[in-house]
Amino acid sequence: PVTHNAPLPPCKRRGPGRVRSVGDGRLEVIEGCRLPVLRKNQENEDEWPLAEILSVKEVASRKLYYVHYIDFNKRLDEWVTPDRLDLKKLQLPKKEAKTPTKNGLPGSRPSSPERDVVRAGREGESQMSKRKAESVSLTTQVPPVTSVPSLPGSTEVTQASVYPSNGTSRRLIPSQPGRKRKANCVGTDEDSQDSSDGIPSAPRMTGSLVSDRSHDDIITRMKNIDCIELGRHRLKPWYFSPYPQELTALPILYLCEFCLKYLKSLKCLQRHLTKCNLRHPPGNEIYRKGTISFFEIDGRKNKTYSQNLCLLAKCFLDHKTLYYDTDPFLFYVMTEYDSKGFHIVGYFSKEKESTEDYNVACILTLPPYQRRGYGKLLIEFSYELSKVEGKTGTPEKPLSDLGLLSYRSYWSQTILEILMDLKSDNGERPQITINEISEITSVKKEDVISTLQYLNLINYYKGQYILTLSEDIVEGHERAMHKRHLRIDPKCLHFTPKDWSKRGKW
Repeated sequence: PVTHNAPLPPCKRRGPGRVRSVGDGRLEVIEGCRLPVLRKNQENEDEWPLAEILSVKEVASRKLYYVHYIDFNKRLDEWVTPDRLDLKKLQLPKKEAKTPTKNGLPGSRPSSPERDVVRAGREGESQMSKRKAESVSLTTQVPPVTSVPSLPGSTEVTQASVYPSNGTSRRLIPSQPGRKRKANCVGTDEDSQDSSDGIPSAPRMTGSLVSDRSHDDIITRMKNIDCIELGRHRLKPWYFSPYPQELTALPILYLCEFCLKYLKSLKCLQRHLTKCNLRHPPGNEIYRKGTISFFEIDGRKNKTYSQNLCLLAKCFLDHKTLYYDTDPFLFYVMTEYDSKGFHIVGYFSKEKESTEDYNVACILTLPPYQRRGYGKLLIEFSYELSKVEGKTGTPEKPLSDLGLLSYRSYWSQTILEILMDLKSDNGERPQITINEISEITSVKKEDVISTLQYLNLINYYKGQYILTLSEDIVEGHERAMHKRHLRIDPKCLHFTPKDWSKRGKW
């Protein structure tokens, strides 16, 4: 019999990060748990690294778990089936984690945040623009071996997810020393899709901004696009990118490889291609040699293309913020030519005005073209532009893990090339200064010093610093240069730098 005054049995409250019991007493694996998960390593061998459960979903009456492998890059995160989980070593969450929310709802679904503002081309609204920043920890630190100045940004920085997704709350980001903010900029309706907390933030007029981990949430930690078809390639994204929410449920997202517009089906793409007149990126072709071309695109004059490029790049660059203003940036897109047109290979972006001598803000080679020398070609081209400008340059710090490897390799080969070409005078050892290396290569002095330290070339001998090239270093350099077939030919560059300090140029 039920009496109305009888106390109800206590309810077990469950939230994100808590574990509930299944009927037979077993614990159910939900968000926040950690346990070993089976995966294949580079040698195609089985391994069981520790992973964290970020999300759970049910497909065809079968549960799938989205896992992040602890101490592995986020690009390896994936959905796994229950048979790959080692439940014997399940680690329960120690305490309830506060899940980031949007409009009071848990933000754990693996999709883009809903947009509050209609995109361009619909009802006459202007399209959003984005700004971006890259921030990844330096994976290797070089102990100083001389009394040379320390590198800017050489202290270890923890990895930070710097993308505040469209539609999620926006936080004020403290301005960096020596960097400008537009003084009287107030959030507009266009900006409101990035601000649900009502706090307007003023975008800086120059430079990209390294952000902290405060922007990280469950949504942006998870890949939301399964596959992208770009021309003859199908790409598997590595990271979250804020494409419209309705496109994230599609098995394939179709992109026009010339204007980079995103479409929901193959039919839509085919219809678009009958109208799209572009067969190369918009902007000026400033370099061509063989099948390789570079196009310079102004983020203010070609906003739509620049925004679409940023969305595509975000799929493969984790530590990067897309802002609503591409005006302060130039985009240099590298293409490969065939009878059908100029196909995008990679790109780098660059501030029109940099107070810190940055000659690259973000840089990316698309996955189908990686490990073929195109990354170094992009880096070499950025320094050729700096040589024409009469400046030394450096990529925005800190670099990503793959970016650091590429730049270290480029700096090493470039500096060793100069050192090995030095001629001795009157039988004496050849001499060169750090400043001379910097002037010849346009590599910033601090990067030259860090590379010499990394190669362990600097030694102190009889009261002075000398550079010592071992046989191993020389042989390794010759092997590397023998494999490096793609080089920039300065004679094929047709580039006139502008003085962007004059606002009329914008």
